[in-house]
Amino acid sequence: MTAVCAHRLFHAALPGDWAAAQASGLYEISTRGRTLAEEGFVHASYENQVERVVNAFYDDLDELVLLVIDRDALNVEVVDESPTGDPADEHFPHVYGPVAVAAVGEVRTWSRAPGEPWVLPAGPEP
Repeated sequence: MTAVCAHRLFHAALPGDWAAAQASGLYEISTRGRTLAEEGFVHASYENQVERVVNAFYDDLDELVLLVIDRDALNVEVVDESPTGDPADEHFPHVYGPVAVAAVGEVRTWSRAPGEPWVLPAGPEP
């Protein structure tokens, strides 16, 4: 079982959405096709959840960026919640406000061959 680092949150982003955030200083996309204003929070994952989430919701794309967010650098509330509302189900971090670009400690360019599964890109060596 992979250990979860609760201080690092992950969010898969479309390259254009990330470019817009860099220009404005704030990332305000909740998930693919939905804004923070529409959803109420930004969807995020822990490292051990990323591949499963991306393979489920971005299976028709071949280029993404993976944002590695420093939870402690956020100036907004982060709540671990179950998507179903059942407390017994798996919980995901939900960021209740915009993600400041400065809170994104790492951006990983992420691509795959068409039809292949998404595999978590390696981060820098410690």
